[in-house]
Amino acid sequence: MARPSLSLSVSPLEVDHLHPSAVTTLAPVSPPVRPATGRRLWGLARRAVNASAAIVVLAAVWEILPRAQVVDPTFLPPLSEVLTAWYDLLRSGELADHAQASLVRSLAGFGAAIVVAIPLGLLIGWYRPVAELLNPVLELFRNTAALALLPVFVLVLGLGETSKVSIILYACAWPILLNTIAGVKSVDPLLIKSARSMGLGPYRLFQKVILPAAVPTIFTGIRLAGAYSILVLIAAEMVGAKAGLGYLINYAQYNFRVPDMYAGIITISVLGLLFNLLLVRLERRFSTWRTT
Repeated sequence: MARPSLSLSVSPLEVDHLHPSAVTTLAPVSPPVRPATGRRLWGLARRAVNASAAIVVLAAVWEILPRAQVVDPTFLPPLSEVLTAWYDLLRSGELADHAQASLVRSLAGFGAAIVVAIPLGLLIGWYRPVAELLNPVLELFRNTAALALLPVFVLVLGLGETSKVSIILYACAWPILLNTIAGVKSVDPLLIKSARSMGLGPYRLFQKVILPAAVPTIFTGIRLAGAYSILVLIAAEMVGAKAGLGYLINYAQYNFRVPDMYAGIITISVLGLLFNLLLVRLERRFSTWRTT
């Protein structure tokens, strides 16, 4: 026998005579709100999956094709063998020594390029007489590839550290210099006129308006220079070096240590990626005022 169901019906007139607490119990219950932390973690996880999907596919293809004999494993060993060789180099300390030598050279040339190129770019972009004086020389050398001048640096400065740091300095200086000039010249003229109308002198105008407005473009050049510092370094280390990742790759190729060669290439790629991420963080730190 079915149990009779009870239904509660309240007329509008009866609602007026109910106690307030009774009325509140009849109010609909809102669904639970999902915590903001959960949404943030879910968003981070989804972005991480999207960012790593292509890398996972590439790794799988690299592992499968040599084992399926689609490509010759002698010249392209499976990724697992390359990672094993990478771990052996790391455990023996050889990889750390080569990476340290490369990083010291790269950071030295990159840092010197920042110190030289940013002030020079600010002067050229802000003072027209300096620009008119140096523009012919800049146009002459900006179209000369750094690697084309590598033999010149070696002949003049020798096979030591000076030639390698100098070629990195030359390669990194151009993107920083040209982007600094472009950043200064691209400042909105209305901002300059407004600042001058408020009584700012040349120094304060440059400090408060020109330099902050040019920071994003300057950092674009710095990020490009960071990539150049790694690329040019590897080519320079293949000529007359006794340590460094470029030397490791070249030595492994000559001795047919193919997994070690690919291990060096992967190390360079990882270092370049980490270097770029660091520069992106610094750019956000110095451009917090910019509207996104």
